[in-house]
Amino acid sequence: MAPNLAILRNLLDAVAPAAKGLRHVTLMEGAKAYGSHLGGFMTPALETDPRHMPPNFYYDQEDYLRAIQPHTAWSWTVFRPTVVYGIAVGNPMNVTTVIGAYAAISRELGLPMRFPGSQTAYTVLNQGVDAGLIARAILWAGESERARNQIYNITNGDLFRWSRMWPHIARRFGMDTAEPQRFPLAEFMADKEALWTAMVACYGLQPTPFRDVVGWPFGEFVLQRDFDHVLDTTKLRAHGFDGFEDTCKMFDRQFEQMQRMRMIPRLDEGSLR
Repeated sequence: MAPNLAILRNLLDAVAPAAKGLRHVTLMEGAKAYGSHLGGFMTPALETDPRHMPPNFYYDQEDYLRAIQPHTAWSWTVFRPTVVYGIAVGNPMNVTTVIGAYAAISRELGLPMRFPGSQTAYTVLNQGVDAGLIARAILWAGESERARNQIYNITNGDLFRWSRMWPHIARRFGMDTAEPQRFPLAEFMADKEALWTAMVACYGLQPTPFRDVVGWPFGEFVLQRDFDHVLDTTKLRAHGFDGFEDTCKMFDRQFEQMQRMRMIPRLDEGSLR
């Protein structure tokens, strides 16, 4: 708790005196504000839902902003995104790269793209949010009077189940699927470094160390969640932000970007086998 609060306090202590024109501060939280890391929570989650039993550094940071803002010329907005999807190497909380690397490794081994979670996890309701959509929302909040000192959930605006999305992603990679089978993803991927190194050399991929390619534990956490994960975004849209993303198209675009960036092989590049 203390280090995360210090990060925000030290930032504002340094910036505020120097940035005389500072008008707005945006704080990023997430669904853990509702206790998603503890298990199932009331859905669809509302910004007015009560806090769970602390500790939670989101609460500490938010309370700090509330306490100091009345003595400043700036306002704040808190965003609570659902699981964020984007393209970033070395970010341990990035499910797009988890799925992309998992698909590439499965394909290289001649395996179907099997969902690594339970049947329940395969069928619960999920949401995602594109990193670019969050960026647009941050720009909107910085200029909107309605967003001053407000908290907003943010998602792409649609819902999905992995049971529908996973076969679509598999087709995108030219792969078959198989029945879901829950297994410890981080543990089972731990011995794939030599294979990944060979793939990097064969396909001319970015020479990123295997440990930095993806964060398998976070992927395991997201893909094995066995409860609905739904945030209500009515307040955000009622206050004037109309951005949205089609999650299916988001995945298509992001996996194509991973291939262009040489993070994973293209479909026409054969196999080491």
